[in-house]
Amino acid sequence: MEITSVDKLSEQYIKLRTEREILKEKFNATDGELTAQMDAIESQLLDVLNAAQTSSMSTDSAVVMRRVTKRYNPTNWDAIYKLVDKHKAYGLLFKRVHDQNMSTFLEEHPDEYPAGLNVDSRYTVVVRRKSSV
Repeated sequence: MEITSVDKLSEQYIKLRTEREILKEKFNATDGELTAQMDAIESQLLDVLNAAQTSSMSTDSAVVMRRVTKRYNPTNWDAIYKLVDKHKAYGLLFKRVHDQNMSTFLEEHPDEYPAGLNVDSRYTVVVRRKSSV
């Protein structure tokens, strides 16, 4: 069945979006429970590895390993920028441009358009429910 009117298309779109929202809520609830259970097991496994003073154990069903995970969270970005600039260590940063900030910057400085900057512009469709009155 082909739907051709904007009224029918938007109605179907909202129906599908609502179904997706319901599925996401169910998934998130179930996934949250499973993640909590896995976190509890990971904690117990870490306790076992720490007590045995080992970084790995092998079982019939798996190899359990502990590893150090490091995350760096700067509280002084000026110091980070100076370090990056001093050593030209741009690899310490993510290679990504903040879309909205770049758009605003280019609107304010149209003569400063950097070489090699590609812009992907396209129309998108936004469908909103009508508010019930």
